[in-house]
Amino acid sequence: MNEKHILLIISGGIAAVKTPDLIRRLIAQGARVTPVLTQSGAQFVTPLSIAALARSKVYTELFDLTEEAQMGHIELSRAADLVLVAPATAHIMAKMAQGMADDLATTLLLATDTAVMIAPSMNVRMWQHPATQRNLKQLQEDGVQIIGPNDGEMACGEYGPGRMAEVDEILAQVAGFFCSGPLEGRHVLVTSGPTHEPIDPVRYIANRSSGAQGAALAEALRDLGARVSFVTGPARVPPPSGVDVYPVQTAQEMLAAVERLLPVDAAVFAAAVADWRIAGTHDQKIKKKSSGDLPVLKFAENPDILARVSAHEMRPQLVVGFAAETENVIENATEKRLRKGCDWIVANDVAPETGIMGGACNKVTVIGAAGAETWDEMPKSDVARQLALRIADALT
Repeated sequence: MNEKHILLIISGGIAAVKTPDLIRRLIAQGARVTPVLTQSGAQFVTPLSIAALARSKVYTELFDLTEEAQMGHIELSRAADLVLVAPATAHIMAKMAQGMADDLATTLLLATDTAVMIAPSMNVRMWQHPATQRNLKQLQEDGVQIIGPNDGEMACGEYGPGRMAEVDEILAQVAGFFCSGPLEGRHVLVTSGPTHEPIDPVRYIANRSSGAQGAALAEALRDLGARVSFVTGPARVPPPSGVDVYPVQTAQEMLAAVERLLPVDAAVFAAAVADWRIAGTHDQKIKKKSSGDLPVLKFAENPDILARVSAHEMRPQLVVGFAAETENVIENATEKRLRKGCDWIVANDVAPETGIMGGACNKVTVIGAAGAETWDEMPKSDVARQLALRIADALT
C-alpha cells in the first residue's frame, strides 16, 4: 500500500470507534489517508482525533467555499486510488444504491470513478431487512466491493450478522486490492453450495454439499487479483470476504443470477445443483394422513446452468464445470464435459466412504480436450489455489 491514496468515509455507527485504529494501521503500511466524516459519524469520533491520526485535514462540509476553491469535491473524489466507507450504515448504503448526493460523503461517492469498498455495520434486523438486501444487491451490481459484515454480538445486545468486519479483515481486503496478480482486471464467476428445491413451505430437496470447495476457489481467485462474483446456494460455510456475493436458494434462482452477471472472463460452476425440482410446489405443509396414504410427488427437470452458459451468446472465454461422481468417475465426467460443452470438468469421487462431500479434503481429476490429469488428495484450499493458477494460465 506504499503511497496509495485512500479516501476514507466514516459514517455514523458505533463501529466508527474502530476507525482510528484502521487509520493508524493503513498509514503504518504506507498508505495516505484522507478522511471524510459525516455529521452522524462525528457523534462517535471527533474530527480532531481523526485529523491527528490521519495527518490530514478532515473533510466534513460540502459547501465550504474555501475548500471548493482549493480542491473541489469532484477532484477530491477522483484523486484517491480507493474510496473506503467504514463503517457503512444502512442509511448510507441506501443513499448509495439510490444515487443520492445530499452531503459531502454521498456526493463524493456519486462523483467518483475510483473503486469503492464498503464495510457494512448495523443491527442484525436492519441487515436482514429486505430493503437493505435490495440495496446490497444493487451496490454489488454497481461494482462496489463488500467487506463483511460478520456475525457477532451487537452494541444493542443482539447477536447475528451485521457487525463490521475487524480491522485486520479490512486491511487484508485493501491490501489485496492493491496487489497485482495474474488475474488483475479479470472478472470470474463462481457458483457454489447446494440448491434447496422446495416441496412445501417447510420441506425441500437438497444434497450434502457444504460449499467449502467453491468458497475456497473464490478466495483463491480473489487472491490472484480477480474480481469474483460468487453465486451461492445455502452453504454451510460462509462466503469469503472481498468477493461480490449473490445468495440464492433454487436452481432457477441460480441460473437467473448467473445470466445477469454475464459477460465474464471465466465461469466456474462448483455448485451442486439439484437436477430435479418438484413440479407444482405445495403452498401449504403437506399433512400426514391417518390412513397412511403417501403423497405423490411429481418431478420436473431443473435448468442445466453449465450447458446453458457453455452455449450462451456471451459465453466466457473459459467455462469450468464440476462433476461429483460415485462410480466410473473419469468416464462419466469425460462424457459430461462433451455433453455440456464446457472447457474443463473437475471430477471427484463423492462415494460415502471417501468423505469428500462435506469433508476438508478433495481428490480431483481435471479433464479437458487434451485429456485427464489426476491430482493427489489435498486440502480443498490447496485444490482451489492450484485450480486458480491453472485458470490464470488459461486466461493469459
